[in-house]
Amino acid sequence: MRIAMVSEHASPLAAAGGLGGADGGGQNVFVAELAAELGRQGHDVTVYTRRDAPALPRRVRLAPGVTVEHVPAGPPERIAKDDLLPWMHAFGLYLERRWSADPPDVAHAHFWMSGLAAVQASGPPGPRHVPVVQTYHALGSVKRRHQGDGDTSPASRVRLERALGRGADAVIATCADEVAELAALGVPRDRVSVVPCGVDLGLFTPRRGRDGADAGPLVVLSRLVERKGVDTAIEALAYLPGARLAVAGGPPRADLDGDPEVRRLRRVARDAGVSGRVEFLGRVGRDEVAPLLRSASAVVTLPWYEPFGMVPLEAMACGVPVVASGVGGHLDTVVPGVTGAHVPPRDPGAAAAAIRELLDDPVKRAAMGRAGRDRARARYSWARVAAGTAGVYRRAGALSGVAA
Repeated sequence: MRIAMVSEHASPLAAAGGLGGADGGGQNVFVAELAAELGRQGHDVTVYTRRDAPALPRRVRLAPGVTVEHVPAGPPERIAKDDLLPWMHAFGLYLERRWSADPPDVAHAHFWMSGLAAVQASGPPGPRHVPVVQTYHALGSVKRRHQGDGDTSPASRVRLERALGRGADAVIATCADEVAELAALGVPRDRVSVVPCGVDLGLFTPRRGRDGADAGPLVVLSRLVERKGVDTAIEALAYLPGARLAVAGGPPRADLDGDPEVRRLRRVARDAGVSGRVEFLGRVGRDEVAPLLRSASAVVTLPWYEPFGMVPLEAMACGVPVVASGVGGHLDTVVPGVTGAHVPPRDPGAAAAAIRELLDDPVKRAAMGRAGRDRARARYSWARVAAGTAGVYRRAGALSGVAA
């Protein structure tokens, strides 16, 4: 197939350069890995992402069969994703011009604003219609429920997401919890397929000779935004004498002192009396992530909500148990008592109890690590995820009357 991926704010090219900023995270990796695997499976993929710097070339080869095309929509500078809506019409017009002369077999939109541009460019029903598959990555209704007045999304987001769910030819949910959220929005159930995120099983591997008795730090790897619950992990240390926490993510290490969220988290650590046991590593490169995870006694990820969550999968593939908030995609990936534990979000006491159980029992920790590795290999390879995604593309084409 000839596949157009639309990822307006999350360039796959950023995945190799170090993630953890406010708008740089799992979606960049998801798009990069999925596109590369589809290319390996013989498809021709073009990823359309917004030009956010003046010197960017028009087209860049990402991987065999995969090209990234920079779309001139809005000023060529970094703009927060929640401020990009006014430029989506221009993004859609660009796609419309490109596809009118040379239409792809299918368009896969990542995030709701990408969906607006893709649907605009897809054309009316008929032989030249481009089937659109929508992956939300996060839903505005969920974000608003948990963040309230702290939600900086455009006021029209939920309404437009609802319309997208009904207007797209197919919708991919990344976890079972998202299916229920989409149904509550009024998205027809028969239009929704569940295809999870994947993990690079060549990159994320267990440490050779690991036996679970290691006394490494606890590790958090996350964008440093409040809803990711890093403060909960820090507060949990007060119940865990002697435990250390490494926090990766946010700006580069040299810029940590000037970051407002890092300053807030340092205050949390000071107030909890654990400042000397928390290390902020800053942004880490993609090639640094696996060694960091392998160094951990356990990986801790405690967001208030989570559309999928790639870090638990990466930790599991490295043979490391995971203590995760029991929300969203974590409910599918982390099996309590088998690969880790679920705890309520915003509950440092519960997180500490689950972590202590692991730290006190190296045998259990090793067994959970092995089970996590096996689960990641069996269910979450990118080859399997890409094949499932391509199946949705074909069904979308058949439903829309266009052979994909």
